[in-house]
Amino acid sequence: MAAALATPPVTKTTAPTTAPRKRRLGLGKLTVNLILIAVSVVYVLPLLWMALASISDLNTFQLKLPGSLTLDNFDAVLNVDTTFRPMLNSLLLCGFGTAITVVASILCAYPLSRYRSRVRRPFLYTILFSTGLPITAVMIPVYSMFVQVNLIDSMPGTTLFLAASSLPFGIWLMKNFMDGVPVVLEEAARIDGANTMQVLWRVVLPLMRPGVVVVTIFTFIGMWGNFFVPFILLLSPEKLPASVSVFTFLSAHDQTQYGQLSAFSIIYSLPVVMLYLLLARKLGGGFALGGALKG
Repeated sequence: MAAALATPPVTKTTAPTTAPRKRRLGLGKLTVNLILIAVSVVYVLPLLWMALASISDLNTFQLKLPGSLTLDNFDAVLNVDTTFRPMLNSLLLCGFGTAITVVASILCAYPLSRYRSRVRRPFLYTILFSTGLPITAVMIPVYSMFVQVNLIDSMPGTTLFLAASSLPFGIWLMKNFMDGVPVVLEEAARIDGANTMQVLWRVVLPLMRPGVVVVTIFTFIGMWGNFFVPFILLLSPEKLPASVSVFTFLSAHDQTQYGQLSAFSIIYSLPVVMLYLLLARKLGGGFALGGALKG
């Protein structure tokens, strides 16, 4: 009886060691970090050269420490013709163009996100195709059209074309953000008597504010760095934006003013950095829609 009630001996099994797995994971993580560091160096070196060249007394393309620090390069470019007027032209072109693009993208994305029709899918495919169409492929007919309607060398005409060329990407991106807003919130607002525009501006847009910020930043950056469109459509030197006036620092006879070019590039990048810093805090919260559906 005692032998029958005796518990059988427990055989201990040795768990497979995890040392080889940890070693492989550590090696893979180290490889990824080294690759990321190499990619970061590729991006940091041009920025480091630009920062050093802007305060250097050496007019050279090589990356080397300056013999002495100087602000003469900034003094040479900080004038009306070189920097102030082109920067103002860029702000006018990109600011108004971005505002037109964002507002038009919101108005176009809302019906595409909320209503179903037979032309919806072909229209979305057309927008998707337009986002990948290079701007150089349409500039010849656009230039011919601008000549016929007397919009060549026109700041409003160039602004409208910049907005129109950015609109497909804005619509596509804005629609994807708008799809994340629950429809039940709109239905509750309609029950309370709100019309379509009130639902859009008072219910949908406050909930997708990070999406609007993303579209605004990407649209402004795309217009700010656009060289080809204003170079073709604007002829007067006093109307050229900073993206075109930077061309004046370049020379084909090895006489490029690298120090002044670097100083101008630093000033040229400040509006984009400031815009991102002002709007980046709007991206931290994300889409807080979970609490809106409770209760």
